[in-house]
Amino acid sequence: MGRAKELVMKVIPAKVATPFMKAHHYSGKVVNNSTLHFGVFLDGQLHGVMSYGPSLNKSKILPLVAGTGWNEYLELNRMAFDSVLPRNSESRAISMSIKLLKKYAPHVKWIISFADACSCGDGAIYRASNFILTGIKENEALCLLPDGTKIHKLTLEAKAMKKGEQSEMIRSLDKLVKFVGIALIPIGITLFVQGFFFNDQSFRNSIVSMVAAVLGMIPEGLYLLASVALAVSSMRLAHKKVLLHDMKSIETLARVNVLCVDKTGTITENSMSVKDMIPTKEYDAEKMPELNGLLSDFVGAMSSDNSTMEALKDYFKKKTEQSASKVVPFTSVTKYSGVMFGEKSYVIGAPEFVLREDYDTYKPDISEYARKGYRVLVFGSYDAALDGGKLTGKVLPMAYVLLANPIRKEAPETFAYFAEQGVGVKVISGDNPLTVSEVAKEAGIVNAEEYVDATTLQTDEDIANAIAKYTVFGRVTPGQKRQFVQALKDQGKTVAMTGDGVNDVLALKDADCSVAMASGSDAACQAAQVVLLESNFACMPSVVLEGRRVVNNIQRSASLFLVKNIFSFLLSLFSVVFMMSYPLRPSQISLISMFTIGIPGFFLAFQPNKDVIKGHFLTNVVLKALPAGLTDVLAVAAMAVFGQTFGLGETDISTAGTMLLAIVGFMILFKICEPFNWLRGCVWVGSVIGLLGCSIFLPKLFAITGMSTKCIMLFVVFSIATEPLFRYLTKLVSGVRKLHMKIHKKPVEEF
Repeated sequence: MGRAKELVMKVIPAKVATPFMKAHHYSGKVVNNSTLHFGVFLDGQLHGVMSYGPSLNKSKILPLVAGTGWNEYLELNRMAFDSVLPRNSESRAISMSIKLLKKYAPHVKWIISFADACSCGDGAIYRASNFILTGIKENEALCLLPDGTKIHKLTLEAKAMKKGEQSEMIRSLDKLVKFVGIALIPIGITLFVQGFFFNDQSFRNSIVSMVAAVLGMIPEGLYLLASVALAVSSMRLAHKKVLLHDMKSIETLARVNVLCVDKTGTITENSMSVKDMIPTKEYDAEKMPELNGLLSDFVGAMSSDNSTMEALKDYFKKKTEQSASKVVPFTSVTKYSGVMFGEKSYVIGAPEFVLREDYDTYKPDISEYARKGYRVLVFGSYDAALDGGKLTGKVLPMAYVLLANPIRKEAPETFAYFAEQGVGVKVISGDNPLTVSEVAKEAGIVNAEEYVDATTLQTDEDIANAIAKYTVFGRVTPGQKRQFVQALKDQGKTVAMTGDGVNDVLALKDADCSVAMASGSDAACQAAQVVLLESNFACMPSVVLEGRRVVNNIQRSASLFLVKNIFSFLLSLFSVVFMMSYPLRPSQISLISMFTIGIPGFFLAFQPNKDVIKGHFLTNVVLKALPAGLTDVLAVAAMAVFGQTFGLGETDISTAGTMLLAIVGFMILFKICEPFNWLRGCVWVGSVIGLLGCSIFLPKLFAITGMSTKCIMLFVVFSIATEPLFRYLTKLVSGVRKLHMKIHKKPVEEF
């Protein structure tokens, strides 16, 4: 494992590298134009080869390395290792190769690598995600994408972030198990010592009493039930083309109260089309080039690296075949694309960034088109040479290009559902805020008319105030997305973030639950907890409903488990304090657990449940279970005390106590099954019949004996008392909770 440090790398000739690459690379092929080969040696033997050379896909590379000389970048064409090398060898080899490149190719500024599109086989250790552009000299901007994003920085930050913590439900179950695990040891030992040394019980009876008490305190099966329920939900979502990277996301989505979405791909279709081209008043048809031909030449010189450019290429097809002397790709920083034809420069981009100080002159026309839901681009001539930086000269607008994304048919219904469920929606987009607002209105998003231009938000305080006030955010930069998510979380919101691009990675990582479209970038899909395989946001309601079903049903089932735990814990303390023997047997505890907890809990865990999740999991479970647990301990403890007072035998007391537990258990099960349907009714009736059947036909197995007359009389009295006792304890617990919420000025919610 540690021998990766012993690797040696040196330059090798092509005649050595080629046969090794053919033998060990999954493709069985080499790149003939590779110019530099490094061999990876261990103990003097060749075990790996890395080949660098010119890019194999210059159309994709040129936008990435804009402004870099043709010989100032190299591509990692091939990389292959055999199975002898230890773990982490590939990472160390990459690091060593970059150091050697500084020595043997000092003119190189960038190293590029692309992911292989096929499934790698034996020997293909290295696989990139999309690409990694590593700077050698220019370390300040390690990876400049066409939109201005620094992917290397994003990647490093994302990797440095801690793994998400467990869901509240699982954390609560962990706390419960830890508490029980700690508490049962001293209680069990105390009960044994008390029974054997002070109550003159035999060693066997002391052990049996201790085991009964300990068994009752263990929530056996609860953790398994939760895990199975989550796994089943994952399979259900998989059938709906929803992939989960993390099962906790099921619960988190069910608790989300703010949903951050993008316009394109979520509210609208991914496809974009040009609807029209409107000449400006500055355009002179007699003196200026014909617009359709000029724009066709312009977009023809650009690479199809985004949906906007693809839409422009589909619309403008009448090329005049004039040759571009320089191409400047779009970036999220500059917000424009540029082409030079000879000495003449032309740009197209967002009006605010292209026109700058002249924007107000044309704002009425642009706003009019934006109000119709169009995304407006300005095409014009630029009075200076293009250098790839922000525009400083004057732009003469020649035409408005109107683009549109059709609203998803299911979008209004989807957002109406979230509105009904009390989930706030924040639309975050890089487009004109007015355009985004109009699209959001058409999609039926509540308060879509409340919009703001994110370029006006300069401080954290501005962002915090804006995120609380506005619904639609336009001209959002990649860095602001993360700030919006953090601001919402700081305000106590549970945030879900949708995204499909590299720029969304950090925002996705910071969100409580992250959702990515499968049609988006690999980086976004890897960072997200939920991936919509069909890239259809309309399935989100079903994901939320699945989460609610799981959490609410496990919450129901957990309350059944906790009744027994509370009862056993308190009865054990009662037995210790009053120096009594624990009145129940292990088999009796098992009988009660089977028919009032285990079997009904399993069936109830998979029932439909659309209720909104309120409060904290553990608090809700404890409060639901507490009245029944207290009723159990009061009834059984009273039965034990009065039984000893009237001289009843241990078998009478234990049998009567078991039946009292059954009565209370079925009362709480009845309450949990409400509202009844045919399955819940069958579960309740079947559980009653099952317990009675086992008591009648298998009495010895479960230590059920016939009760004496005195015992029956006491049992009838306490049985009658259990119902009002349970009812008033329920009211008491609810009243104390409401009083506590009022004192702390918190909204009172039903649990």
